[in-house]
Amino acid sequence: MATDALVRVLDALDNGDAEAACRLGMLALQADPEDARLWSACGIAARLCGRDEEAERCWRRALALRPDALVTHHLASLLRARGRDGEALACYQAAADDGSADARCWLGLGVLLAARRRLAQAEAAYRSALELQPDDVAALTNLGLVLEQQRRIDEAEACQRRALALAPDEAEVHNHLAGVLARRPSADGRCEAEAEWHYREALRLQPRDARHLSNLGALLYDLGRVHEAERVLRAAVAQAPGLASARINLGQLLLSVDRLAEGFAQAAAGYALLPPGAVAPGFPDPPPPGAAPQWTGQPLQGKRLLVWAGQGHGDQLQWCRYLPLVRGQHRPAHITHAGAAALQGLLRGMAGADRHIALHDAPAALPLHDYWVPLQNLPLFCGTRTGSVPAQAPCLRPASAALARWAPRIPAAPLKVGLVWRGNPNHDNDADRSLPGLATLAPLWQVPGVAFVSLQKGAGEEEGLQPPAGQPLVHLASAVENFADTAAVLSQLDLLVSVDTAACHLAGALGRPCWVLLPAYRVDWRWLRARSDTPWYPRTRLFRQGRRGDWAGVVDAVRQALARLRQDAPGAT
Repeated sequence: MATDALVRVLDALDNGDAEAACRLGMLALQADPEDARLWSACGIAARLCGRDEEAERCWRRALALRPDALVTHHLASLLRARGRDGEALACYQAAADDGSADARCWLGLGVLLAARRRLAQAEAAYRSALELQPDDVAALTNLGLVLEQQRRIDEAEACQRRALALAPDEAEVHNHLAGVLARRPSADGRCEAEAEWHYREALRLQPRDARHLSNLGALLYDLGRVHEAERVLRAAVAQAPGLASARINLGQLLLSVDRLAEGFAQAAAGYALLPPGAVAPGFPDPPPPGAAPQWTGQPLQGKRLLVWAGQGHGDQLQWCRYLPLVRGQHRPAHITHAGAAALQGLLRGMAGADRHIALHDAPAALPLHDYWVPLQNLPLFCGTRTGSVPAQAPCLRPASAALARWAPRIPAAPLKVGLVWRGNPNHDNDADRSLPGLATLAPLWQVPGVAFVSLQKGAGEEEGLQPPAGQPLVHLASAVENFADTAAVLSQLDLLVSVDTAACHLAGALGRPCWVLLPAYRVDWRWLRARSDTPWYPRTRLFRQGRRGDWAGVVDAVRQALARLRQDAPGAT
């Protein structure tokens, strides 16, 4: 009886009569409520009729009676469409646990895990999908993406090339392969040229997809072809005004050429377009929870403002100068600054905010506020323009107790120079902006009368602990617990030599001399273009690669400048 009833329901669906299928299915279920196939068919009919809650109930009942991959995928797809990704993840995970998952379920599970940055688990899910369906292009491209995010570039490229061999006319595959190639260092420019070709091929195959324009524009910008990149990115914004990445990329390009007003406006508009809860590129934390509106320049008199610092440590150190400016220009009743826990000890002594809280404490400790604003938007609403960058230094000061605690550990020498040679290994551009290792700086040891102090934390720290013979280095970083300690050390050195990482922003905020070693490829916008200075930090000097990967030329220029500085230092002979 159930079999005949199921055939009638399926016939109605085949004939495009979902309402009839619903009626027939519900009648049949009154007679046989344990038929999982009927529940599944009724769920399909209900979804086609726009009755999502009924469809969900039917599919959940079907799965309770009998696990089934297709029903799992139907239910998970419905939950995702309704913004319930956590429940969709649990649905796919249940299928994986009970053994009913097919390749499509494993793929869906991988996508949801990757969105939560659970990359190792996502990788395992994609590999499970490929075991069942080895030529699944979507599984291959998604596996390539999570391998890329784990810095396993060779494996990522192999995945994307295999996907391209299977689907040479699929724009998305060209797009993903280009993304991997753009991250692969190549002194001869071969990888970047191939990446550009694949982005243009993706655009040829999908000319109405502005994402390909945005990606191409970002690559051209990284290659230093700024005018061409601007034309491409403006075309992307014109074609898709709501595409966040296009506006963010255009904003950063404009900022890099000192067109600050439009640059900050474009970048702010792009971040505002990100979906609720989304983590922006370069942002380790999502926006704050709650229903308070984002501040976009409305009057703040009598209002409570939450300043949300969701970016990296360097960004927070650069933009904290705007807290007192917001108070002075807009006069809110109260300012709460939510930032990185590692910076709290240093920032609490700074004027501007009434209260500082750590981001990871924010959900429980979030005070009442009328508006919230991303920290990086403050320059826009403080009217920063070319020539009006607030660069008065220092804007941060170390505590007297910290200075006294560290003073005995600072070496006595005519010239005391701090060193940082590696940045965050999880940074998207770490391969280009970090030095290969401490040995790259060996030419500096030729300058006599200089005491070098290692402030290297995390990746590369072990090199500072055991430098090669003949490299005079005092390693203090292992005793440094937070940025307040680093600030106390930097304030008692004559100079910091650093790659582009948080340490150089700290030196700039303290008003200390700093020499920053910059890559030729994907240089951050705040260091502008073809300049040896920066308006953000008056005592900072920039040393740029002439070509990608050429750190030897940069270090030699630093060596010569250091020798001249040593000659001018007190005690020089």
